[in-house]
Amino acid sequence: MKNVEKENSGTKNMKQENTMAVKKEIVPEYNCTNQIRLNKYLSDAGVCSRRQADRLIEEGKVVVNGKTAMTGMKIDCSWEILCEGKPVKTEDEFILLAFHKPRGIECTTNSKVKNNIVDYIGYKKRIYPIGRLDKDSEGLILMTNHGAIVNKILKASNYHEKEYEVTVDRKINNTFIKKMSDGVKISKVEKKNGIRQVVFEAVTRKCKVIKTSDCSFRITITQGLNRQIRRMCEVCGVKVITLKRIRIMNIHLGNLKSGEYREITREEIEELLK
Repeated sequence: MKNVEKENSGTKNMKQENTMAVKKEIVPEYNCTNQIRLNKYLSDAGVCSRRQADRLIEEGKVVVNGKTAMTGMKIDCSWEILCEGKPVKTEDEFILLAFHKPRGIECTTNSKVKNNIVDYIGYKKRIYPIGRLDKDSEGLILMTNHGAIVNKILKASNYHEKEYEVTVDRKINNTFIKKMSDGVKISKVEKKNGIRQVVFEAVTRKCKVIKTSDCSFRITITQGLNRQIRRMCEVCGVKVITLKRIRIMNIHLGNLKSGEYREITREEIEELLK
C-alpha cells in the first residue's frame, strides 16, 4: 500500500493523478473477449445499472453499430455503442479505490446532487461507488470504473463482511449487545391508498457485536439493508450519534483520513476476488 500522506502532502482530498492500472489478467470478470449482453456491457462500463440500461434500450436511446439496440441483445466489445448519443467504451485499466467518505457527502453519481461523491473526489477518470454509505455516516467506500466487481461485493448471498464503529446516545449493556447480535426485526413505512402503514421488511442476520465503551460498539454485518445499523439501534432503544465503516471484506480504512483516497493494491484485489 502506498503512503498516501507522503505522496500527496498538502492536498486536502488526496487527488492522485497516477491511476492504479490493474490489468485484466487478474480480474477475469473484467475481460470482454466473448459477446455479452448489452445491459451488462453498459453496467460494466459504468454508464448505469443493468435495470437502467434495459430502460434506456426500451426507450430507443442505445445504438449499436448504427442501429437502434434491442432488449436482450448480445454485443461484441469492439462494436460501436452509443448511449444517449455518447460513445461507450470499457477502460483497459481496472480502477479500484478506497475512499474515506466524510459526513455530508452523498453516494451518488448524479451531478445535480449537491456534495455528490464523484465531484467531491474529482478523479480524472469516470468512477462510481460500490454500494452506499448514507449521508450522515462516514468511512470506507470503494470506488471503481467497472461493474464486473460490484455484484461480487454487494451480493447478499455472498455473506461478505462489513465492519463499523458506532456511538449511541445512551449507555448500552449486555442485553443490547445480545439483541443486536441475534437479529432484529426491521419494518418500514409504506403508503397504500393514501394511508401510511408499517410493513415488516426483514429480520437481520446474526452478526458480531463488541462493546467498546459505555456508549459505543463495533458491529460486523453481512447484509446491506437501507440504513440497517441505525434502524437496528432504534429498535433496540438507542439512537446513533456517529457511524463509521472501517472495513469491507479484506479492505481496511486504516489511517486513511477523512476526504482522502488510496489505490487498492494488487495483493488486496487478488484476496478480494478469491
